[in-house]
Amino acid sequence: MASRLLSSTLRQAQRMQTASITSRAKIGNREVVGFGFNGQPNYVDRVDFPMPAIRFKENSPDIQALREKEKGDWRKLNLEEKKALYRASFCQTFAEMKAPTGEWKSVIGLSLIAISLSMWIFMGMKLFVYRDLPESFDEDRKEAQLKRMIDLRVNPVDGLTSKWDYEQGKWK
Repeated sequence: MASRLLSSTLRQAQRMQTASITSRAKIGNREVVGFGFNGQPNYVDRVDFPMPAIRFKENSPDIQALREKEKGDWRKLNLEEKKALYRASFCQTFAEMKAPTGEWKSVIGLSLIAISLSMWIFMGMKLFVYRDLPESFDEDRKEAQLKRMIDLRVNPVDGLTSKWDYEQGKWK
């Protein structure tokens, strides 16, 4: 019962919104010609939704004359008039919408700049901020520390020295 009430209310609201949009035949000096992408009277060039709610250009006397001529036989219109009518309704053609913009060049350029900047920061930090490694990182010192751990039998159950064979004096 509640779902029926909700669906009928939504349908009625949608009908009222559509009626209010189509009853307003003009926005400024531009005609409302459809429902639009999201039900609002706005202009958007989209490949997936090719019919905007309003015309692109405002009505001028030239375009009005072409629209009157358009109502008759289309064979009487020449190519320039057809293009003018199209451009009055739409900003871009499908080929213009799908054409590459070259935006990838700026994205790659900015990415490379960011990478090089981060590398310069890293090198500067390494040269001027970080100290040298401690003496305990030398190979001789690491080996001496390991030998001392084996001699002291540090963590012989499951640690590093558990892998040492104390009888034969080598790694298992």
